[in-house]
Amino acid sequence: MIKLPELTDAPRRHKGRDVRAAYQRGWGLQFSDLADQVRKDPLYRAAIASGGDRSVVSEHNRMNIFLLLRFFLPQLAPGHIVEFGAYRGGSSLFMAKVCKEIMPETKVYAFDTFEGMPETDANRDAHRKGDFADTNYDEILKLRDKYGLQDNLVLVKGLFDETAPKILPEIGPIRLNHIDCDIYTAVKYSYSCSIPHMVEGGYWVYDDALYSSCIGAMEAVEEQQIQEAGRFAEQVYPHLVYRNWDPKI
Repeated sequence: MIKLPELTDAPRRHKGRDVRAAYQRGWGLQFSDLADQVRKDPLYRAAIASGGDRSVVSEHNRMNIFLLLRFFLPQLAPGHIVEFGAYRGGSSLFMAKVCKEIMPETKVYAFDTFEGMPETDANRDAHRKGDFADTNYDEILKLRDKYGLQDNLVLVKGLFDETAPKILPEIGPIRLNHIDCDIYTAVKYSYSCSIPHMVEGGYWVYDDALYSSCIGAMEAVEEQQIQEAGRFAEQVYPHLVYRNWDPKI
């Protein structure tokens, strides 16, 4: 059984974030034995077997998502999960497997071109058009069906600004938005389009804003979360995590 560390007497709500939970996940993965506990967890191992090894997400990032799904999302109002930037489907399959076991009413919607990067901005982004094209939409569908995840994993193929306006209203409330699309315009759109659908206390989880190859992603976070919304990060390791709470409370 996974035991989250209790590290602080800090209030559960401070400037729009749960400081205690942030330490439990972040400090726990970075400095305690929490990562070892997660590696041994049967559900975590089963989720990796269901396609999680196809992901380029780092191990601690994947573990952080697992902890969010297992311990924290069930505390929120009902809602689904969206992922912007699915690539080869690893994280989507992983999350769908976890949800099927502990939150079967929660679906994962994976948005991607499934054909590689669209146009990028050379002034901001290190990635270029066509990066991450070594993926296969039909192959991911077959894996989804192979692992019995067809009821709770939906692949949404196309450019975000062409698919999201139609699909998001159909999805309804969102509890977690996993933003893993590397470039400025995609990260910016992924956040803004999800705002009207995010439940109170819902999570925006940025996979790559802290990576050296994704300065454009970080610029989007700085503009939207910090400068415009005035939010404070709940977690800075291994992800940047923000909550849909009033940053003044």
